[in-house]
Amino acid sequence: MSAIWGKITAKEMVIPMDGVWVSGKHQTILRGLGTDSRSIGAGELFWALKGEQYDGHDFIGKAIERGAAGIVVQKDYWKSEGGKDKSLSSGFPDPVVITVNNTLQALGDLARWWRQQHDVQLVAITGSAGKTTTKEMAASILELSQETLKNQGNYNNLIGLPLTIVQLDERYRRAVLEMGMNHPGEIARLTEIADPDVGVITNVGMVHLEGLGNLEGVARAKVELVEKLSSKGKVILNGDDELLVKTASAFRKDALLFGLGEKNHVRAHRIRNLGKEGISFDLKYQGNSWPVRTRVPGVQNVLNSLAAAAICLYLNEPPENIVEGLARFAGIKGRFTVMHLPGGVTVVDDTYNANPLSLKAALESVEVLADKGLRIIVALGEMMELGDATVRAHQEAGQRVAELGTYHFLAIGEHANDMISGAVKAGMQKEHAEMVRTHEEMVKRIREEMREGDLIFLKASRRMALEKVVEGLKGHTEILGEKA
Repeated sequence: MSAIWGKITAKEMVIPMDGVWVSGKHQTILRGLGTDSRSIGAGELFWALKGEQYDGHDFIGKAIERGAAGIVVQKDYWKSEGGKDKSLSSGFPDPVVITVNNTLQALGDLARWWRQQHDVQLVAITGSAGKTTTKEMAASILELSQETLKNQGNYNNLIGLPLTIVQLDERYRRAVLEMGMNHPGEIARLTEIADPDVGVITNVGMVHLEGLGNLEGVARAKVELVEKLSSKGKVILNGDDELLVKTASAFRKDALLFGLGEKNHVRAHRIRNLGKEGISFDLKYQGNSWPVRTRVPGVQNVLNSLAAAAICLYLNEPPENIVEGLARFAGIKGRFTVMHLPGGVTVVDDTYNANPLSLKAALESVEVLADKGLRIIVALGEMMELGDATVRAHQEAGQRVAELGTYHFLAIGEHANDMISGAVKAGMQKEHAEMVRTHEEMVKRIREEMREGDLIFLKASRRMALEKVVEGLKGHTEILGEKA
């Protein structure tokens, strides 16, 4: 196994990335890889990526000054006038220089090679909603028996996934990686890089419609995971999602199905909602049944639990580990997490992201959480990348808020008016549905409206930064921020 940081030489990495050796010592030992010149470590290889907002080539000199052992740059940059002089002007002795046609493509190619050097069972998870929670639940189970690698935060794209894969070393025997996308072809490329043993799709919903067109386009993009999965790999699908199952069936690959319907292989029976304390159910598979209790509320977490259980059952994880791992899982900040304020006020923080599918599921869970007679205050931010469906999706969001029996509704963002009009049209009183312009104003209005025992629910797309409102409700004085 040659792909180990602290042992691998710079020369060993040239062929996997289809690079050209320019200069430096072939036997230079590399201690890691980084794409941020501010955090690059001594002895690491600086990878100059070119993005829409930045160009890593502009920071090559700073990376070498911080002790980078070498750089990977694009050929067109290196051939440009003054490229070499500008990059290595720090005077550090003989750094490694490798050129490639495209640094993003080369990063993926290196990660694919790196993955192939390690004997790990790798699980790839995608879907319109629930993929992060499913990943974390599965990792919570798998970590009970073997060291498991998982991607952190938003490291689920063409940069983050390769950077996660190159963390594989002799410690790991399992890896659970989520895959995100917003255009056709991205899941196919991520699958090519990760070469998973198991491919999981949680569901298909109205997300990234600007790049994918319609719901069928989303399904086709997600199912690229099935298409590109090795013939030796295992497909795991949400069997309750008819569009997903139909689209995936075109590739004639046997699938393990999870869900609530009788046709699924992994099912939940006797679901008991415990409100803010979580959910319990009987996990059923191949005639066997095990009692499961989760600490995370929200009916959508039943399906997330089933997806994680299906992964682990296929990997022959002991059922007792599945039960314990799901019981241990405490949730993820910003993903339907519950906190309590003085006066018995409950805040459900679901601010990490939003799309119509996840919002619908979250509002259904809020309805279950709310005790009879409890007042509900809902604060929503705009949902992004919905293309031609934007206005309709936001009107329907407002309609669902009204149907929930919400006492007071606040909306922020360019399409806040569409949400408010949807709520009013569905019967909500105008004086209880209002638009706000800033995070500060939203906090102020929630504080003015909330009473003892209220339940407050917040959700928005990532770019709306609605976590600032959560922080404001927790008592922070500095949440003013910019206009959303």
